[in-house]
Amino acid sequence: MEPMDIVGKSKEDASLPKATMTKIIKEMLPPDVRVARDAQDLLIECCVEFINLISSESNEVCSREEKRTIAPEHVLKALEVLGFGEYIEEVYAAYEQHKLETMDLKSGKWSNGAEMTEEEALAEQQRMFAEARARMNGGTNPPKQPDPDQNLDS
Repeated sequence: MEPMDIVGKSKEDASLPKATMTKIIKEMLPPDVRVARDAQDLLIECCVEFINLISSESNEVCSREEKRTIAPEHVLKALEVLGFGEYIEEVYAAYEQHKLETMDLKSGKWSNGAEMTEEEALAEQQRMFAEARARMNGGTNPPKQPDPDQNLDS
C-alpha cells in the first residue's frame, strides 16, 4: 500500500490534506510537545467526522426551511442543535472577518481601491494566520513576526 498524502480510507471518503492538518496540530501545541503519528491520524479523522456531522445537520436545517443551498446561518443553527452553541459567537465573528477580508481581496484590491502587491498580500495573510492562531489559543498573543522591512544584514 502506498503512503497517502490525504488521510482517508478510500478515494470516495471525505478527507483533509495530511500535511496541512499536521501543521495546524503542531501550531496549536507548545514546541516541546510531540504527537505520535497515530494520534495525528486520529485527530485528523475526528476533524473529518466533525465536518461530516456539521454538514449533515446543516443540510437538515436547510431542508426544514425548504432551501436548496446551505447558508452560513444553517451552519450556525446546526452548531446550536448539536450542542456546540458555545462556539457560535466565535464562528460567526470569524465568518464576518472572512467576509470583510475576502470582499475586496477577490479583486486584488483593498477596500480603499488600492492595488495589493504580492508581498503585501503575503504579509496580510501571515497577519490573519497569526490572529486566527491567537483566537484558537484562547486570546494569547501570537509570536512576533519579523519585520519584512528590517534589514537582516546589519
